[in-house]
Amino acid sequence: MHVFDTSLSCARTRDAQDSLAEFRNQFLFPQHKGEKALYFVGNSLGLQPENTKSFFKQELDDWAKYGVEGHFKAGNPWVDYHSSFAKPLAKIVGALPHEVVVMNTLTANLHFLMVSFYRPKGKKVKILCEQKPFPSDRFVLESQIKFHGLDPKECIIEVEQTSEDYDGEMVQAIERHKDEIALIFVGGVNYYTGRCFDLKQLAQTANKHNICIGYDLAHAAGNTTLELHDWGVDFAAWCSYKYLNAGPGAVSGVFIHEKHHKDQSLPKFTGWWGHNAKTRFAMGNTFDPILTAESWQTSNAPVFNMVGLKASLELFENAGFQNIIDKRIELNNYALFLFEALINNSVPIKIITPKAQASRASQLSLYIDQNGKKLFEHLTENGVYSDWREPNVIRLATVGLYNSFEDIYKLYQLIKAFYTC
Repeated sequence: MHVFDTSLSCARTRDAQDSLAEFRNQFLFPQHKGEKALYFVGNSLGLQPENTKSFFKQELDDWAKYGVEGHFKAGNPWVDYHSSFAKPLAKIVGALPHEVVVMNTLTANLHFLMVSFYRPKGKKVKILCEQKPFPSDRFVLESQIKFHGLDPKECIIEVEQTSEDYDGEMVQAIERHKDEIALIFVGGVNYYTGRCFDLKQLAQTANKHNICIGYDLAHAAGNTTLELHDWGVDFAAWCSYKYLNAGPGAVSGVFIHEKHHKDQSLPKFTGWWGHNAKTRFAMGNTFDPILTAESWQTSNAPVFNMVGLKASLELFENAGFQNIIDKRIELNNYALFLFEALINNSVPIKIITPKAQASRASQLSLYIDQNGKKLFEHLTENGVYSDWREPNVIRLATVGLYNSFEDIYKLYQLIKAFYTC
């Protein structure tokens, strides 16, 4: 970790040394008083890459020029538009290309995946999850349990955090309930606290006891280092509108480990786009699955909901994902340093995101015990895009592709001014 100080010159020196600084200029920022706003909500919706408009224009032009023939004649033929995402996304989530497919939206995909991977039987009917998962995840778990005629109150094990070693507590809970658990399902990064879970350790524990494990990576994909294939994760899904900058409501990504691809006994809701592409248009009545993650597809590619992801992934490829991770670490360490400097000067905020490097990524969550909503409103009035979560938490994300050290310094100064004026 580099040494930081609280001077403006420190921030500007870091920005001058930043090898990814040019990428900031390839994003469109909301404006505040004629300048770029301080945008710290990439954990909710990433900024629009400047190239997105031209990517949309190409598809619109091809639609106008070719009509239905665009499926085969467009610059990016629509019939297999989804296939171009496999390799770049595989790099980001640590997968083999044939283990990744983009389709549908996140919560819909979780339901599709749980048809295959939540299979309660005998004593093994329970789902183990983190404390306070994202509400949509909770709704998915409850409705899937009810679908099987079971009671969510009896079948959800929500592991309470009682110490800093939450990963250890999760492992202990798995060991304690291993004979009852049908599925382990965890968010890669908790949406509220910003905690990163030790996904490798959880997967290893699940594999040891032959328990299926899946992850919601909405706050992890494009933000953290993942090795889904090597860790032996069974399945995962993520949205692409947060750290992947694909636009509001954009398409979701799915990972299914290759060990499941040829398992014809696995339950699956099927559709024609999961059928063997060579015979798909023969319109036969017998489903012949593609022996990759693509067999979980049901419908043809929603091209206009995928264009933004294609544009953004071009930037990821050009920047190099490890470079983005390295910068994210430095930005987050700098933000943590400045927030701790405020705390040391009696500013009444508390950092509820773990301080251990391995347990945090882009997001820092600040618990504001006094005048939290007023601080949030003060930041908003001064051009800061942050996120308020009841009862008194401000979430802030520092994104490697477009945030700068000076952005964070200005945020620090605004918080400091609020409590000293």
